[in-house]
Amino acid sequence: MTLGMAGGHLFGRDVELGRLDALVRGVHDRGGALVVHGEAGIGKTRLLAEARRIAAAAGMLVLATAGVEAESRVPFAGLHKLLQPVLARAEALPGPQRDAVLGAFGMADVGGSDLFLIALAVLNLLADAATGPGALLVVEDAHWLDPATAEILGFVGRRLEADPVLLLAAVRDGFPTSFGTDLPRLRLDRLDEEAAEAVLDAHVAGLPAGARRQLLQDAAGNPLALVELSSATGRADPAGPMTARPLTDRLQEAFAARMVQLPAATRTLLLVAATNDGDALSEALAAAALVTGGVVTAGDLPPAVAASLVDVDGDRIRFRHPLMRSAIHQWADLTQRDAAHAALARVLTGRPERGIWHRAASGHGPDEEVAAGLEEIATAARRRGATLSALAALERAAQLTDDPARRAARLLRAAEAAVELGRQDVVHRLLHDARTLELSSWQRAQLLWIEASFGGGLRDEHRRPAAVADVAEAVAADGHVDVAVRLLNGAALRSFWTEADLPARHRIVDVAEGLPIRADDPDLLAILAFAAPIERGAAVIDSLHRGAARAGGNAEALRLVGSAAVLVGAFDLAEACCTAALPDLRAQGRLGLVARALGAQAWSAAHLADLNVGIPAAEECTRLARETSQPLFVGIGQATAAVLAALRGDEAAVLTLAGAAEQAATSGRVRPVLATARLARGLAALGAGRYADAYEHLRRMHDPADPSFHPALRCFALSELADAAVHSGQHDAVTGIVAELEAFALQTPSPALHGGLRHARAVLAGDDEAEALFEAALRVDAGPWPFARARVQLAYGQWLRRQRRIADSRTLLRTARDTFDTLGTVPWGDHARRELRASGETSRRQIVDARDRLTAQELQIAQMAAEGMTNREIGERLYLSHRTISSHLHRIFPKLEITSRSQLAGIVRVPAGHPA
Repeated sequence: MTLGMAGGHLFGRDVELGRLDALVRGVHDRGGALVVHGEAGIGKTRLLAEARRIAAAAGMLVLATAGVEAESRVPFAGLHKLLQPVLARAEALPGPQRDAVLGAFGMADVGGSDLFLIALAVLNLLADAATGPGALLVVEDAHWLDPATAEILGFVGRRLEADPVLLLAAVRDGFPTSFGTDLPRLRLDRLDEEAAEAVLDAHVAGLPAGARRQLLQDAAGNPLALVELSSATGRADPAGPMTARPLTDRLQEAFAARMVQLPAATRTLLLVAATNDGDALSEALAAAALVTGGVVTAGDLPPAVAASLVDVDGDRIRFRHPLMRSAIHQWADLTQRDAAHAALARVLTGRPERGIWHRAASGHGPDEEVAAGLEEIATAARRRGATLSALAALERAAQLTDDPARRAARLLRAAEAAVELGRQDVVHRLLHDARTLELSSWQRAQLLWIEASFGGGLRDEHRRPAAVADVAEAVAADGHVDVAVRLLNGAALRSFWTEADLPARHRIVDVAEGLPIRADDPDLLAILAFAAPIERGAAVIDSLHRGAARAGGNAEALRLVGSAAVLVGAFDLAEACCTAALPDLRAQGRLGLVARALGAQAWSAAHLADLNVGIPAAEECTRLARETSQPLFVGIGQATAAVLAALRGDEAAVLTLAGAAEQAATSGRVRPVLATARLARGLAALGAGRYADAYEHLRRMHDPADPSFHPALRCFALSELADAAVHSGQHDAVTGIVAELEAFALQTPSPALHGGLRHARAVLAGDDEAEALFEAALRVDAGPWPFARARVQLAYGQWLRRQRRIADSRTLLRTARDTFDTLGTVPWGDHARRELRASGETSRRQIVDARDRLTAQELQIAQMAAEGMTNREIGERLYLSHRTISSHLHRIFPKLEITSRSQLAGIVRVPAGHPA
């Protein structure tokens, strides 16, 4: 054993030290993040300190911060400490990123920035600062970071692989935290017997055998317990064996016991320092003087330093361990703690954002002045992108509010913030409190809209789509049309995701169409498309182009039009609108909406067999939806990626992706996800020539009793069903389905539905009618629907060959083959080749496309680089550092057998209206 945890050495941590040493020294080859977790006193701080020593010896830039419990409500407090040494570099960032990060710290006057734009700025700031040997970021007590800092550092940690930056964070077990849950983790367990004995012997020599044995037993391998309990008494803990109480409690008692021996002024100074949300000694001294009514100076600190409770570094006072801070809090009674908070509030009058929290903590009854101050802080926090901090301020403001109307308003504002964060548990708690109050009609509508923002509670009558529509109608009558639109949007979305009954959907439509808004309003188009895509298909399609034009440069309006276009089967327009919306949504940092736009774009691209757009869009949709807590869109992204994999003939990927999507969607009966996954399975079987399997999968999409049944989405899988039925001898079994969809076609001019019906009519027709129907299908301008046209050509060529019209069949089959090859739909290209061989004509092998050699993200980066975008520009679009983009390109070039980015344009197909 070479290292241990005493006297400057670390006992029993050779394996953990080896891992950290390798990470720090290898940072130039591979950056990343690691969360070190374990119980209090287990050695996380000492392990991170050793990593800092290694990094400093290597000449690396070391940046550090720590979460402080009292500071956790101050937005970006931890992030500001971390970045302070390199913040001057922010001036070199692109304008929006520079303003976002400086605005977060109150160093620039900006109207408001999304948290993810700030996160991108931090990522690039760190990547640029990590010159030379690289950089190490150390985060102590990450479980106490303010939420905004925790969110941003988690975002950064997921993106450090290609940057010479290593993020090391320590998290204590037993504390609720969302920090780093998806980052690599290293657990520190208690020391084994040999290491524990070495630690104890290094600190206390000559203990009686019984006392030594008792202390080892009580400490149970916890290094801090071994050191502190033995140092406190020189023998086993006087309170006796630790059989009944947690180790943490005993440690806090040992620390608190040291307070008893300190002078009164020192005790007060320590309590104020423990209560403060900063570590400035000047603040602690001033506040302690107010508490005592006398003079407290730095001369009162040496006894605390001698007791090994704090360290003083210039004007900074720091506790040796977080448990010491907690122990002092527990030692003091409520009156003493209130006095400390009140004193700090007076000292911090020049820092109102901090001072108001101390005022809020110093009292326990209603206080409108403090509540109003917290509400102002929440408004400022939202403007800076710190929604989590705004939520905390609003919730505390509501607790301090006596007036029921104001309390309800603050609870609902807090709930709206929680909706934005995807915190359904918090939303439910806040709304439960709001319901105990007498709400105005407007507030009841607001509450209902908040509830409708989540998928839970679908069986509660007051949340059903029809009930929501009733409330929306009443709210609109009172003049709150914008609130009515929000309510109806939520109700329509709910009806889409969960298949509301027909009367409910009609009620949504009736109320929406009665609102005083234009027929081409993007919100109205989305409501009608999601609630009644068949019944109002004609009205929506008639207004889509006007709605897109009216949206102009409004990215959110364009996204809404694109989403509406998806539901009515206008996939070409849907893809174009989402493509147009994405650049601004990315630039604004609205990654939640980016994920939704990508989901619609990918779904449309999949139905158009536009793999160049669909593959990267589906992958990014899934990734961003996870990061923005949108499980429905994670499912849509996975299921759509499965459809795209089926089109490419990758059955293994279909099974993996469809299975993952179905597993998450089945319990909630999320029909759009289940329907899309079912389509993927049917397409995979169809492409592999397993027609009976394909028919069984696709038939289930049209069975109202099946979870994958969806009244709108089944309209867009008719060509596949007809092909599977014809080749599996189920011709007669699908005639009823086709007839039903023919009736739908009388209500909507949906391009996808009508295209599917033309295909189905031709392949299901008898020989005396088939040719005319095939010719009719081919006379329609395919435009941006080449896959649908090629499938008609393939089916027509097959029919002609069966009619022994070999020469006529070959022309169609060649054209279809070439289209399939261009699109990359390998199974269909193989079908065309087999038909050509059967007609006596050999066919060249398909050339492997660039997209078959690259991952989805590599394809996206290659497309952007082929357009001429720089690494920094690509990184800004994808929320990655420019170093990460460079690393990807270095992997892309060998895969494509090229040596420079100038060669990409001749290899990678850049789709029109690139999704960037």
